[in-house]
Amino acid sequence: MDTEIVSGSAWLALDVDREIEAIGKGILEYLERTKRKGIVVAMSGGVDSSVVAALCVAALGKDRTLGLLLPERESSKETLRLSRLMAETLGVENVAEDITPILEAVGCYRRRDEAIRKVYPEFGPGCTAKIVLPGLLESESLRLFSVVIRTEEGQEVKRRLTSEAYLGILSASNFKQRVRKMLEYYHADRLNYVVAGTPNRLEYDQGFFVKLGDGAADIKPIAHLYKTQVYQLAARLNIPEEIRRRAPTTDTYSLSQSQEEFFFSLPYHLMDLCLFGKNNSKSDDQVAEATGLTREQVGRVLRDIDQKRKTTEYLHLGPQLVGGVPEVGRRTQ
Repeated sequence: MDTEIVSGSAWLALDVDREIEAIGKGILEYLERTKRKGIVVAMSGGVDSSVVAALCVAALGKDRTLGLLLPERESSKETLRLSRLMAETLGVENVAEDITPILEAVGCYRRRDEAIRKVYPEFGPGCTAKIVLPGLLESESLRLFSVVIRTEEGQEVKRRLTSEAYLGILSASNFKQRVRKMLEYYHADRLNYVVAGTPNRLEYDQGFFVKLGDGAADIKPIAHLYKTQVYQLAARLNIPEEIRRRAPTTDTYSLSQSQEEFFFSLPYHLMDLCLFGKNNSKSDDQVAEATGLTREQVGRVLRDIDQKRKTTEYLHLGPQLVGGVPEVGRRTQ
């Protein structure tokens, strides 16, 4: 990923040093408040987790930051290598745990493959797959998920997913994020640490996370930053160029898949500008000028942002209490 291109428009320009200082202060204050010693970061080899790990080291030091490397059999070959590269660059202790046996035990792969076979009965050993959405800019038509399958012979097949098949694939795949989070909290508990989440603002706003999976954390240091701004921090924090140039990926399905084709349907730097425009009451014409999109295309993106906010609101909600219980810290004596 070209860091000059992704530096973004003037809308997203960041005072990087001030931001690093402010985030570090927030991390320190949270640890002081919770009486915890350090922080656990699951490192995926992507820019977001790498920046979060670097911010934690800047705030706490390498001896109070633990990096977790949690690959499974369908992870990209680059995931473990780049995660190790980042951990070594920071000099932090890191623990690698292959989560494949746990996923096999709970039936993650089996349940997902059974769901795929509801629309493609021939799916079996040697096949790989991913789920995708149609593009966002070309049409106002309803966008539905499809599964793309690569057969053992290398042929690609695309099938529209029924609601049952889609939910089956999604729920089984979500085991991956939830198992990782379980291990993050295991290590945090044994060390008296907290767990850092790694979503950026685009992911957090649009609900691009698994509830009680990668959506669970004690502190989320970059959830207020647009992805473009995360890249600005990455350059200042000396994140290895290979990681900064790596295209954003879900690293969830057996067939390589970008975040754009799975969820956002638009390159992140354009999504950032559209989301910023919406959050800051910019007109459609202003957003169109900033992005190079047409006014009609901007309208589609903004409507999609609204729709995702509505459909993923549940992911942001905490447990609902039926009776009144005073919150901790506000209880009367």
